[in-house]
Amino acid sequence: MSRPVVMDLDTGIDDALALLLTVRSPELDLVGVGTVTGNVHAQTAATNSLRVLEVAGATDVPVAVGAERWLLEPDPGHTWVHGTDGMGETDQPAPDGAPSPEGAVEQLLRLSHEHAGELVVIAVAPLTNLALALRSDPGLADRLARIVIMGGSARDGGNRAPWGEANVACDPEAARIVFAADVPRTMVGLDVTMQVTFDAADLDRLAASSDAGAALAAQLLPFYLDVYTRILGERRCAVHDALAVAAAVDPTLLNTEALPVDVETHGELTRGMTVVDLRARFPGWPGGQGPHSDVALDVDADRAHDLILGRLLGDG
Repeated sequence: MSRPVVMDLDTGIDDALALLLTVRSPELDLVGVGTVTGNVHAQTAATNSLRVLEVAGATDVPVAVGAERWLLEPDPGHTWVHGTDGMGETDQPAPDGAPSPEGAVEQLLRLSHEHAGELVVIAVAPLTNLALALRSDPGLADRLARIVIMGGSARDGGNRAPWGEANVACDPEAARIVFAADVPRTMVGLDVTMQVTFDAADLDRLAASSDAGAALAAQLLPFYLDVYTRILGERRCAVHDALAVAAAVDPTLLNTEALPVDVETHGELTRGMTVVDLRARFPGWPGGQGPHSDVALDVDADRAHDLILGRLLGDG
């Protein structure tokens, strides 16, 4: 039986792959998409999401524009990673559809009532929309089945800052609100998502497919591969956001442990850091207080890769 899902996106390249994967996963029933400023502006993210959904044949899914700015941080722009259009400078056709008149926060609250106790939120962007929703209606936490977050890092550093992963470090105040909420939560951090990558051979397989979704992925990935080639020194790229969706499809892909997580909001050098108390792994440790998250510590990378690639190819 499929689970109702809302995705919260800042639709750049890996978000687009994650959205395609969600639509193509029968385990998930995508009932709404909300966008937030991150990789691109929230409005651009909505346009990109609508384009992906049209290619995927899911035009019935509403796309709601959310927070255009973060709680405190200014938006410095990240267009060098995803292009000014968020889609790898591929000049995608404008979608036929338009965003919903409903805002992303209002959509989330409405869907949480319609699917009370069942709704899963997959958040692969700055957590501003979720924080605003929780602040507006604290009862939201009781109505959600789970939040799956692509964000943070349990054991390694960050990418936006030395210790700050982008989705958390863009809006640390929002992330702290979400990680403090009393709701089941899975954190799929940068240290784990970097283990699941696509390479030139995967791009070739997507490009050779007659499937429309695979063709879109093949259009988007070269820009992303170029970026990661400059970073890693080899032609492969992490598919961060798609791994969070894969984990919602099949939680056995991850090795997780329930651990306290907080977010640093004041540190001069560590603002945006996810502080994961790994000491709580030891049953006799006297600390470990506060809200826990199911923190991914490892992933079956080969199996996750095959699930993501297979579904992008339309293999089911």
